[in-house]
Amino acid sequence: MISRFPCRAPLWRALGLTCLLVGSPGLHALEFEEAVALAERQSPGLAAQASAVAAARHQAEGAHRLPAPRLAVGVENLPISGMDRWSLSRDFMTMQRLALMQDIPNQGLRDARRQGAEARAERDQAGQELQRRQLRLALLLAWQAVQRGEQRVALLAELLAENQRLIDSLPALVSGGTATAADLLMARQERLMLSDRDDEARRDIAKARAALRRWLGERAAEPLAALAPLPERDPDALRERWLRHVELAAFPAMLRMAQSELREVDAEDRGDWSWELAYNRRGRQWGDMVSFQLSFALPWDRKSRLQSQLSGKQRELERVEQERQEMQRRLLQSLDEQLAEQATLTRQIERQSQLILPLVRQRTELSLSSYQAGRGSLPELLSARAAVLEARLREIDLMAAQDALRAQLETLILE
Repeated sequence: MISRFPCRAPLWRALGLTCLLVGSPGLHALEFEEAVALAERQSPGLAAQASAVAAARHQAEGAHRLPAPRLAVGVENLPISGMDRWSLSRDFMTMQRLALMQDIPNQGLRDARRQGAEARAERDQAGQELQRRQLRLALLLAWQAVQRGEQRVALLAELLAENQRLIDSLPALVSGGTATAADLLMARQERLMLSDRDDEARRDIAKARAALRRWLGERAAEPLAALAPLPERDPDALRERWLRHVELAAFPAMLRMAQSELREVDAEDRGDWSWELAYNRRGRQWGDMVSFQLSFALPWDRKSRLQSQLSGKQRELERVEQERQEMQRRLLQSLDEQLAEQATLTRQIERQSQLILPLVRQRTELSLSSYQAGRGSLPELLSARAAVLEARLREIDLMAAQDALRAQLETLILE
């Protein structure tokens, strides 16, 4: 006698065994947040980005400081002809000179440089956050792929066990004349088809584990804890949150960088100044001297010198703003496409679980009853079983697509 299809006992035994293993002493299911922290610590890309942020911060700290002072050493008024030529002491005008000089850029220029350096540090920090969110998303997608793959393997294990019971029962039925040798061959053919699907599911798990191994190393082989369900957001709330997308986070800093460069060029019109303190040593009979002077840069011919630079920096500011608007529009288009996909997936999952699966299961039960009563054929039964398999795998695939979509909608938003 062929047992009723589908039989859920093997699946529940597999899930029970998994729970037992996870809950056993000495075995630990890797939590997702623990994995994220481990991946961030081990990521060379994040480490490099952190170094870039630290370097930008240090540069910002020193951007407003004065340039290093200069020291000048020399000889003034050295005779090169006459009786006193090449003498450092016989001519009263000959002096050995030691001077300390300091250039002082105007305050507007220094402020603009400081603001530009701070904006560059913020831009690098936004890039670091983008890379961190992308790592988290990739880890989440691989995690979901492993768990959905394990669901497929569990389903196929259940169907393979059911197929084996069919194969075991057929020789007696063939001997009794209620089944044919062709029925046994068809059951074995079904087993090969299920084995192929099982291999494909295990291959997908191995590929997802390989992706996890990139970030987690050997810990990627550990059992994975179940993920908390991702929330289903209202479309209007998603559109509002979408403006905080991580890919837009760098643009405010980039705009401030362009503005600071524009202010830096404009500040050159105010002119810089410098001071100089010099000590002049002469012969003993003449006495030493000290001199002090101030020098100022004159804003001469500003229009011809700075207008082209100001125009170029203004165009650069406009370019950054236009790129921000373009990125925002592209992201909003992507959001609308993802919302449409999400609505479709939700309807398909409901249809699959509430309508299609009950129908194919009912068809299988009717085919099994007819076959047991001698009125149906094994091809009809196997066709009904294949329809159940495809429907259940389709349900898993739809839920996997929905999970991946929600992961993208949640992970790339800055709170």
